[in-house]
Amino acid sequence: MALVPPPDHLHRVVRHFSHCIDTGQDWEDTFPLRAADGSYRWFLSRAKAIRDSGGRIVRWFGTNTDVTEMRDAEQRIALLLDEVNHRSKNMLAVILSIARRTDSGHPDFVKRLEQRIRGLAANQDLLVSRSWSNVPLIDMIEAQLGNIGEVSRQVRMAGPPVSLSPAAAESLAMAMHEMATNSLKYGALSVAAGWIDIVWSLSGEQEAPRFELSWCESDGPPVTPPVRTGFGTRITIDVPRSRLNAVVETRYPPEGFVWTLACDPADLG
Repeated sequence: MALVPPPDHLHRVVRHFSHCIDTGQDWEDTFPLRAADGSYRWFLSRAKAIRDSGGRIVRWFGTNTDVTEMRDAEQRIALLLDEVNHRSKNMLAVILSIARRTDSGHPDFVKRLEQRIRGLAANQDLLVSRSWSNVPLIDMIEAQLGNIGEVSRQVRMAGPPVSLSPAAAESLAMAMHEMATNSLKYGALSVAAGWIDIVWSLSGEQEAPRFELSWCESDGPPVTPPVRTGFGTRITIDVPRSRLNAVVETRYPPEGFVWTLACDPADLG
């Protein structure tokens, strides 16, 4: 096996390897190496500095691990996930097409359904990109805000790194999408001066940890409490309450709508 990467990888690999040798940092990289028959196989290569008692590097210890089959399997899984994602989104498009041909008697019905389907599709794209593993909370929020266009600049976010399981991401994504859509139509995002603050925190002792998430609107039109509850209430309150064992509350002070959620971090995934 000639330990020489192909020309299209050589410069990058040598630059990274030289930097690690010069600085004493551990080296790790993945690139193809050529076999005697001229074919290439992918290797995970690592090297670690061995130091003496004075901290001086006296030698390097390294390994090369053939990961060709693993990479091929990962690529096949990625292609399968993309195909499943494509087919399921086609199904959502069929559902939307049927809805457009259904006279519900409510002019807003199809538009709101279309928006909710787009929210589900955005969250699905995020989960597929992560191979249906846990996703960062901030990535989920940004995926949903991508549906509201430039007014997403009127949203401020703050909080520590938090990881969500696919089920938790779906529940919170639906709530975030619903609140963003409502704000765009009636709330802070309906005016240029309005703001939304999305803030989350992790607190409590190890025996009683607590995750808290809030959506607070300000500088928008005066808020009027709703006279009735509908499907939007189920999405923003009932779904996260039941799926995350969460305490969910909504308030309608004149200065802006407020939504809060609190749960055990273990229920996030």
